[in-house]
Amino acid sequence: MRTLRILLAVAVSLVFTTSFVAAQEKPMGKMAPKKAELSDAQYTAKALSAAPKGVAKDAGVARFDKDGKMQTLRESKNGFTCAVMAGNTMCADANSMAFFDAYMKHENPPDKLGLTYMLGGDNGASNTDPYASKKTADNHWVVTGPHIMIVGPGSKSLGLPESADADPTKPSIMWAGTPYEHAMVPVSGGKSVAKATMAEKK
Repeated sequence: MRTLRILLAVAVSLVFTTSFVAAQEKPMGKMAPKKAELSDAQYTAKALSAAPKGVAKDAGVARFDKDGKMQTLRESKNGFTCAVMAGNTMCADANSMAFFDAYMKHENPPDKLGLTYMLGGDNGASNTDPYASKKTADNHWVVTGPHIMIVGPGSKSLGLPESADADPTKPSIMWAGTPYEHAMVPVSGGKSVAKATMAEKK
């Protein structure tokens, strides 16, 4: 359990760093009103919404402060830990966290199958550059609605499309050709968000 918490903390630190860098690159303007901080109960409910009820029921919950320090709100009973990171909700198993840890360290990920639920969708990412922090004219930015991610060699064997301009409403391989390629598998409810994103590209 301690190992899972450490891996989650390491993986999340990159998310916080990327979010901070992106925020610094935004021009100064009218400041948005500060959002009220969620109570632990509200945060827990939001984090657990990333996973199906059957998984969320026994999943752990981790919360991070502005400095990236982790607080365990609930211990995991099934190997999954849920969290809210940079506005994204996710619930990942231990093998996925090992994958994210390798990504953070720019190392080759372990040869293990991992599963991460993101049933709330995501805020977008480059489909070709694992370390891109914002959308550019040529980094194939994509926003995906509710989906699951499959990491490890098993994802490659699924035979999914590896196009840089992936259709976010259909299963595909993200970051193809890099050590961090993984399967993105949209689930029910993702079509509206993905269609809107594709419309923006035109």
